[in-house]
Formats: sequence, structure tokens, C-alpha cells
Amino acid sequence: VQVVDSGGGSVQAGGSLRLSCVVSGYTFNGVFVCMGWFRQAPGKERETVSTIARTGLNADWSTRYAGAVKGRFTISKDNNKNTLTLQMDSLKPEDTAMYYCAANLPLLSCVDFTKAPKGGYWGQGTQVTVSS
Repeated sequence: VQVVDSGGGSVQAGGSLRLSCVVSGYTFNGVFVCMGWFRQAPGKERETVSTIARTGLNADWSTRYAGAVKGRFTISKDNNKNTLTLQMDSLKPEDTAMYYCAANLPLLSCVDFTKAPKGGYWGQGTQVTVSS
């Protein structure tokens, strides 16, 4: 499995960025799926930004967002392109961080944002810098 994330850059506060993550060798439309975006700012622990998951054959896909980004960020996926996307609008300086995409995470990682995600397949990260 290979995870390649991209789309980071430098923007001014209020601007937008669109992060993309291509995951090769992984089924995007599986029965039990947990994928998401995470970020880590200098001197801080990695935190969950947003996740998308399915927890059963007849379950709907569910998305979750950290409180700090709710209403500003949107996570989505394209099964045909094996791509996970994070649309980030109304960016703030506090959104500055290295952003990571991850797939094949334990289902708990898509529900409990208080625990650091373990396992899964991770991208190399893409830097997002928001200036005031």
C-alpha cells in the first residue's frame, strides 16, 4: 500500500487549500473502512482533523470533524480514483501544520479523536502554512 498526499502550500488567513491523498493497493469501498486527515504543528502532538468511515456492510459512510475545523473543512473520497480529499476553507493561522493522510486505520480512530491513531498506512505529509 502506498499513500501519497499533496496539495499543501502557503496562504493568507481566510484562504482555501485542497489536500489530496492517493492510496494505492487499498480498497476504498470496503465493508470496514476508516480513513482520515491528521495534522501536527511544531511542538504539538498529532491530532485528528477529519475522518470518514464505514462500520459494516449495510452501514452508511460517516464523516467526523474536529471541533476546531467543523464548518470550514470538508472531507470526501473518490472510490474510482482511490483519492481522499480535504477541502479547507476560511483557513486560520492556527491551522498551520504538517497534514497527513492515513488509510486502513482501526475503526476506533474514526470515532474517538482523543486517542492518537495507531497503525494504518500513512502519507509523507504536506505542509500547510497560513499567515495572518
